[in-house]
Amino acid sequence: MTEFHSDLSCPPIPDDVSTAQFLLDSHHPTRPLRSGNIPWLIEDKTGRTIGYEELRSRTYGLANAMHARWGIGNDDVVCIFSPNHVDYPVVIWAAHRLGAIVSCANPAYMMDELVHQLAVSKSFLVISHPDFIDTALAAVRRCNISTDNIVLIDSPAADGPIHFSTVSHLILEGLASSASFLDIKLAPGEGKTKLAFLSFSSGTTGKPKAVAIPHYAVIANVIQMAAYHKVNEPYTTWDKRRFRPGDIAAGVLPFFHIYGLVVNMHWLIFCGISLVVIPKFNFVEFLKSIDRHKVTHLFLVPSQVVLLCKHPAAKNFDLSRIRFFISGAAPLSPELTQQLIKVIPNASIGQGYGMTETCATISMIPVSQHIGTFGSAGQLIPETTARVVKADGTLAGYDEEGELHVTGPQMALRYTNNEEATRETFRDGWVRTGDQVKISRSGEIFVVDRLKEVMKVRGFQVAPAELEGHLLLHPDIADVCVVGVPDEYSGEVPLAFVTLEQRAAQKAKANPEGGDELKKSIIKHVSDTKVHYKWLKGGVEFIDTIPKNPSGKLLRRHLRDKAKEIVAKRTRSVKSKL
Repeated sequence: MTEFHSDLSCPPIPDDVSTAQFLLDSHHPTRPLRSGNIPWLIEDKTGRTIGYEELRSRTYGLANAMHARWGIGNDDVVCIFSPNHVDYPVVIWAAHRLGAIVSCANPAYMMDELVHQLAVSKSFLVISHPDFIDTALAAVRRCNISTDNIVLIDSPAADGPIHFSTVSHLILEGLASSASFLDIKLAPGEGKTKLAFLSFSSGTTGKPKAVAIPHYAVIANVIQMAAYHKVNEPYTTWDKRRFRPGDIAAGVLPFFHIYGLVVNMHWLIFCGISLVVIPKFNFVEFLKSIDRHKVTHLFLVPSQVVLLCKHPAAKNFDLSRIRFFISGAAPLSPELTQQLIKVIPNASIGQGYGMTETCATISMIPVSQHIGTFGSAGQLIPETTARVVKADGTLAGYDEEGELHVTGPQMALRYTNNEEATRETFRDGWVRTGDQVKISRSGEIFVVDRLKEVMKVRGFQVAPAELEGHLLLHPDIADVCVVGVPDEYSGEVPLAFVTLEQRAAQKAKANPEGGDELKKSIIKHVSDTKVHYKWLKGGVEFIDTIPKNPSGKLLRRHLRDKAKEIVAKRTRSVKSKL
């Protein structure tokens, strides 16, 4: 066996429509019919429901206003800098109606991080949440983008910025005006190359890169998942079907992340599921939302699973309505899965696997399983092919380990404006995942290790090279290597091995307290300028020299092993004190 395939197939995937046209204007045989009273979105805080007609109308109004005011059109880039919001999909689909590209940015980004995304994506218009307007303003000024090209996705507080247009204001303006645009028309096959998103990923190394995702990839992934889960097939009784129009899912995963963007926003809406839009994850408030909206479906990441299993507040809420649960973005341990079964006893529970470069999903728990095989990331979804490539370049068979390479209609095209990184990851239609896996005879994918350097912190990618480059700006650091260390809540967190400049090293050796202050200074150097999940929660360790091979490449694996020893020693020390 040299290649692995799903036994399932898909109906035809349209290649001549945008995501907006696919979701708002057309029907597909894998899509169930949703009655008119089933909302598409539910605003968590207010309970306000938003249906098809309102979403379609708001999308048109915003597209009309964006084209009339700024001439937004073919291949212009609109950046969304906001937490989840009920108008998030409206902004995306309005841009797509105009032929524009959307780049979703993490609202927790510091100014330099947002500048990087705006510059690489060449964004023209920025849709910001008012809570993050100061960062947005600083970033657009650095990028020489006019501050007139900032729009607020929500109304500001009474003491907030009032001189910016809001999305709602633009929608009213667009609906009150005559049509200024024509919906884009794609030729047959054009959807495979016409870009929908520039989603940022660290890939296997380095700073975040703009993953070029065409409309066809998003539409394909939605149809693949729908066919895989038999969403529109009467394969069992209604009460036992996994996805039913009228079910309710918690939309707590961030829409700027590929998991929340494609799986939660596009796929669940396609399936007829009502999505509760939750702007920010606060565990106790999240539990209240589950109870308040009678949520039946949860899509989470392992750090959130840890809270479900271990936070005392979870025992105060009735989670018996949960019918389906899936974890993604990082592996979920068998031990945690066993605990989760006790917390949500009525739910089917499993995992999925994917990445930004594969436009989200390549594998999921199959319909045939109520509880997914422990440790498994599920089975390949339809039309997806995988190879497991061993270290010597040969193809592995069943239960043999190697790097996972995948191909299918959902693959992204490239890293925009980065030919070197593209050559490393995208090869003849195949994506090198950087993950070491093995595939069992039953088709289960087991992620064994990560070959790539990128860490996964709470499901977010953190590139060591980005932190290392920033740390080298610290005046007391001569050399540095960042590695991930295991963490029960976050999966892993960054730890920095630091070689100090001579004077600072002498000071640290002569005065242990001074060394501790220096470590705090280094940790602050990162926390002052980087988003919270990139902070050095694993700490700082001073080391005489950073190990490298003869060509100067960091021997990161050596320090990764050393870091595990340090963490184990810390754990033993804590236990002995207890």
